Amino acid sequence: MKSIKEIGDVKGKRVLVRLDWSVPTQDGKVVSDYQIKKSFPTIEYLQKAGAKIILLSHAEKDEDSLLPIFKYVKNFLPLTFIEPSDLVLLENLRRDKREKENSEEFSRKLADLGDVFINEAFPVSHRKHASVVGIPKFLPSFAGFQFLEEVKNLSTAFHPEHPFFFILGGAKPETKLPLIEKFMGIADYIFIGGTLAKSAKEMDLTGDSKIIFPVGDIAAPDINKDTLNLFEEKISQSKFIIWNGPLGDYEKGFKGGTLSLAKILADSGKRVIVGGGDTLTIIEELDILDKFSFVSTGGGAMLDFLAKGTLPGIEALNTE
Repeated sequence: MKSIKEIGDVKGKRVLVRLDWSVPTQDGKVVSDYQIKKSFPTIEYLQKAGAKIILLSHAEKDEDSLLPIFKYVKNFLPLTFIEPSDLVLLENLRRDKREKENSEEFSRKLADLGDVFINEAFPVSHRKHASVVGIPKFLPSFAGFQFLEEVKNLSTAFHPEHPFFFILGGAKPETKLPLIEKFMGIADYIFIGGTLAKSAKEMDLTGDSKIIFPVGDIAAPDINKDTLNLFEEKISQSKFIIWNGPLGDYEKGFKGGTLSLAKILADSGKRVIVGGGDTLTIIEELDILDKFSFVSTGGGAMLDFLAKGTLPGIEALNTE
């Protein structure tokens, strides 16, 4: 996978940059800008190199416009929306159904807009979409700075410092249960919480000493004080921790346990990697982003990468 630093002379060249600016908005205002800001170093690097930059992204909903995102970002960058310039953001890719269909025709149409392609959209690189895996078939392609940081930091989970404590919450058992199976042979302890715990119980993992469930009723809407005490004990014993997904029934407003865990991890002084949309929202709410070793912009992509060691977006960049 080639780094953006290997891109060579791009002065005057058209550089397509696939971003993931599908951040939540409320009443037309950006709620969370972490994912947006993390793409700025790549954009600024290309600006200094004299490139003409075309930014590609999808929105949170397929039918949404990226106009609210543009209005926010133009406070930081000399950006135009759809109107040609040296730094332009195009409209939501997913308004064209061919994006998600990974249409070769659409991939070629996008590729024709540029001379070089940069993938700076790690959070969507687990998707076989035209702008992720299609464009690299037609253009010299490179990974952006944040993309490279994601791969570098998440890869440490495959050869971690020990003791290694893996904390999994949230839902989506079809995505997360394979992770449990993989990391049984890597992690020293795996905590399974949230609505995921109910699904994991059905795997009959209760007899494995590595697996930790919430103390008491796993169907309770939130974790209790005894579970938090258990967290403090295991975190104090660990050198490396990964956390993905809220605990308890977060979507129904049961946030207390998740907020408490975030604070414990932030104050632990240990190497801690966190990721996932809801997890990111929580640590932004607490204003403790800088207390963690690495905060992934990926949710599903983070989980898929940890499970498989690669992603379709990575494989596309590795193809000459």
